[in-house]
Amino acid sequence: MVHTQFVWSHGGNQVLLCGDFTGWIKYQQMVPVEGSSTMFTTICDLPPGLHKFKFLVDGVWRIDQQQLYKEDEYGVNNIVLVKQPEVMPQTLIVDDGLPVMDIDSLDDHNHADNASTSSNVPHESLLPLQAGDIETTRNRLSQHLSSYTVYELIPDSGKVFALDANVSVEEAFIVMHEEGFAVAPLWDEASHRISGMLTSSDFILILMELQRNHAMVANNVLELSSISAWKEGKLQLQKRPLIKVDPDESLNAIAIGILHNHISTVPVLYVAQDTTCPQLLHVACLGGLLKHIHRHFEHRIGYLPLFQQPIGSLPVGSWIRGIGGARDLLTLPTHELLSDAFRLLLDEHISSVPIVDSKGGLVNIFSRSDITSLAKGNVYARIQLDHATIAQALQLVDKKAHSRFGICTRSDSLYQVITLLSDPGVRRVVVVEAGSQRVLGLITLRDVFSLIFGDFC
Repeated sequence: MVHTQFVWSHGGNQVLLCGDFTGWIKYQQMVPVEGSSTMFTTICDLPPGLHKFKFLVDGVWRIDQQQLYKEDEYGVNNIVLVKQPEVMPQTLIVDDGLPVMDIDSLDDHNHADNASTSSNVPHESLLPLQAGDIETTRNRLSQHLSSYTVYELIPDSGKVFALDANVSVEEAFIVMHEEGFAVAPLWDEASHRISGMLTSSDFILILMELQRNHAMVANNVLELSSISAWKEGKLQLQKRPLIKVDPDESLNAIAIGILHNHISTVPVLYVAQDTTCPQLLHVACLGGLLKHIHRHFEHRIGYLPLFQQPIGSLPVGSWIRGIGGARDLLTLPTHELLSDAFRLLLDEHISSVPIVDSKGGLVNIFSRSDITSLAKGNVYARIQLDHATIAQALQLVDKKAHSRFGICTRSDSLYQVITLLSDPGVRRVVVVEAGSQRVLGLITLRDVFSLIFGDFC
């Protein structure tokens, strides 16, 4: 039997799956995809071969015309060809002939005391990684991205957002939450320039400092102190010059720059002739770059052979022990203290961590950007980080307003993961075991680009 994922992406309140594999008399409930208001998914174990199926959406039989379908004497049905995957060799080989990952002989790594990793890895059959797939895909993508400039990322319409560096921390906190931003450029009115970037990590450091100094909370420091005061004085949060790009730079250069400098976003600034005042055109990020790649190659995936590989066969992302990958996956329980979760994110240099139940099943994702939810109702002024739990913090997160993460299985292709990550706001995809929803791995935007631009990570 082969794990086969079915997706309905056209909305509805209740979506059921029915097909020849259910005898056309049983229905399988499809579940909403976290962070999407229109997408539903489910996974079935199917024997190899051609299968017919339909979707029952709010009581109405429908087919998805964006997927394969066929008409016969019984009507029109979607179809799927299930193939038996080949067994993946234990050692993956890249074009230099050196082993990338041996899943049976991985070194153990130390982790934070409160973080956990899992074992008892399910055995799934995965396609072998061909020797030249990584290098071929890297070269072709590099050539493509080198032929486009940053102008390609700038939308035809829409607003660009910057915070006055002299705004109070409290106001900045609230604005970032209401606008759904994890990062925002800072405008210095005195020098007429973008002076830095305000990030979720800055807020974490600020709240942890407040936690250590309760007198600052009592004196309404966040309400009175400006962002510039914190970044340049109290915590010296800005430790390096601002990294910016010109709109005429290539997409290849901007991708390498983001990876090399270990940042998530970069402001696009334009200085017109006969002026020294820069104009903020856009804030570029890896998500926008990946959306560009997805749009240009969605109808010719064969040109990028790496994209057709199942993610379980690739040296990408974080995985539980026994599977292997670029890093071991860290997880946290829902009762973990908020202060410990923040320290883990900062100390391990990760942007998010899956939250799991006692059996390792996926409950949610906790990320650095979730800290802005504490601005709701000024919760940050009342909450005690060393008493509040992750579960309590996640109750404040507006799951409907902003996409949070996608879900896939090990047998899903890299292209399927890229499709999920191309959805605005989705910065990570959780890899789960089909059926049990046990967390196996985590793939982030940076992971995908690190695989593509391996020499610059």
